[in-house]
Amino acid sequence: MPSGLNSILAGAGMSKDTFINLDVSHHRAVAVVRLLRIEKGKAFVDLLNEKANDSGDKEIGYVQRTLGFSTRYLEDRDIRLVTVIVAGTVRWKRYLDYLIMSLCSEEKVFREMEPLLLQILRIGFFEILKLDVPAYAAVDENVRLAKVALRPGAGNMVNAILRKLVLLKETDSLPLPKIEGDDRAQARALSIIYSHPVWMVRRWIRFHGKDEALRLMNWNNSDPHFSLRVNTSKGYTRADLVKRLESLQVHYEESIMDEFVRIREGMQQVLKAGLLKDGICAVQDESAGKL
Repeated sequence: MPSGLNSILAGAGMSKDTFINLDVSHHRAVAVVRLLRIEKGKAFVDLLNEKANDSGDKEIGYVQRTLGFSTRYLEDRDIRLVTVIVAGTVRWKRYLDYLIMSLCSEEKVFREMEPLLLQILRIGFFEILKLDVPAYAAVDENVRLAKVALRPGAGNMVNAILRKLVLLKETDSLPLPKIEGDDRAQARALSIIYSHPVWMVRRWIRFHGKDEALRLMNWNNSDPHFSLRVNTSKGYTRADLVKRLESLQVHYEESIMDEFVRIREGMQQVLKAGLLKDGICAVQDESAGKL
């Protein structure tokens, strides 16, 4: 084993005998573990407590402890893929879960699905529906990950559901809710189709009208990004946050919500500069903000 890899495994608390699985997609393995951590509310906390230059070592450790095997150290391209998959899967979770549940044999199967299996399916659905990853690649890679990380039966289930999804996409017959009925029913349907909280959809329609609400939701679902919310309780303004980002040469975009700024790259610079740790801002979904 190369000395560099030995040091990585040692830094992640693993021995040289740790099994590095070369049969699975490593960026998908990292993405699925990161999604599990986010769902448990630990991912951003860990980011604050880790040094930027050894976060990759930590990630390898998380994968090993969660999946039972290790991955190689990710290259920049793979890291970007992880970011795209994780950010997109989180953003489209409501939409993805509705479709996954619709394609299960019964609702109980979805409700009782083990977390790891559900995250693998979410990744597969996101890749097929939103990233336009070739169907054969999305199916084969996620089936393999499920078989290795869980068991053969889990892989068979992923295979059946993803292949059903591919057929429905190709025939333009995804089982999405119809936008009909009263205002509440329409808001519920739109909240699934655009993956936004129902309360937010209703509020935007009430204050801005349906067409503008659709535009806002489309804008919110644009390319993967981190949303930073300025900490106004400590006296900071968005202008203060923007000034700090500019000094770090981090490109940003001001959100339609007054307290938020979006960044697509440069999160490591933000962490290293202590903007989150010092309480200047926090990483937060814009759905948590109020108009």
